[in-house]
Amino acid sequence: MADMGAFRDAVTAWAAGGPGDRARELASRLPVRTVVLLEGPSDAAAVGALATSRGRDLAAEGVCVLPMGGAMSVGRFARLLGPPGLGLRLTGLCDEAERRYYARGFHLAGAAPQDFFVCAADLEDELIRALGAARVTELVRAEGDLRALRTFLHQPAQQGRTTQQQLRRFLGTKKGRKIHYGRVLVEALGPGPAPGPLDGLLTSL
Repeated sequence: MADMGAFRDAVTAWAAGGPGDRARELASRLPVRTVVLLEGPSDAAAVGALATSRGRDLAAEGVCVLPMGGAMSVGRFARLLGPPGLGLRLTGLCDEAERRYYARGFHLAGAAPQDFFVCAADLEDELIRALGAARVTELVRAEGDLRALRTFLHQPAQQGRTTQQQLRRFLGTKKGRKIHYGRVLVEALGPGPAPGPLDGLLTSL
């Protein structure tokens, strides 16, 4: 039985230049109504973790969480999925530096340009500020990465940076680390408030 993962894969293949027949077929069969356009898998991990913590099943609600592999792809995905294509509602989450790509992509696709949420720097920065640097360091220790963090902090490039800036840089130093901590940091929020952009996104769905 086809599921939202199959739809996501079909759309990704379509955006890469493949045929769109499979994506159109699945869109007509599945209860998909909204697509959340994200830069990459770490953002998807965070969105999924927050939804789970709030007792929501986004796929069952007709929401496809779709990491695009880069913010500059947003225009292409928006055209395929928004009013010119499948006619689905679009939203998303991006870093401040990517705002212009999202705004232009949504505008050209005829989607509401205000229907995406912007992190002040990036999502990791938002989560570190929400939890506090001391708590994030505790989580790094619990995940077995404290030694790697200490080695990283001894690098000359890290001298003079704030602890928050160092932690943010650390999360991006190893492949897969941002994805892993996207989930870990969101789960550590517990019942407390999530960062504004992340909370706003989930509330809008």
